[in-house]
Amino acid sequence: MTTQQKPGAAIWTGRIISILVILFNLVDAGMKVVKADVSVKGSVALQWPENMVMGIGIALLIATILYAIPRTAVLGAILTTAYLGGAVAVMARMEAPYWFPVLFGILTWAGLYLRDPQVRALIPLHK
Repeated sequence: MTTQQKPGAAIWTGRIISILVILFNLVDAGMKVVKADVSVKGSVALQWPENMVMGIGIALLIATILYAIPRTAVLGAILTTAYLGGAVAVMARMEAPYWFPVLFGILTWAGLYLRDPQVRALIPLHK
């Protein structure tokens, strides 16, 4: 007879971090997909053509959905990292603070690292 272990504090912390990242990304992507005025104005201020805003939102939406599904979470984290890397590059080019996309990249991987033992095995922080 086997007993199922309850998830530890680290796993719950990872889930909470991941949920917050997912929710933020879904709102951000959704606003871009529907071309909300604030998203369009913000993107245009960063010198993105208005006609690209929806495509950028769709890319983030796909990455976020993949991140939210446990089987594809690593792929989603990689795609989210690529998206955020582009955001850092744009912000740096505009000489704007780019700490926010860096922080979200860290939170994306921290959440996955804490909730997924296979990721922890791939990236051991200690021996």
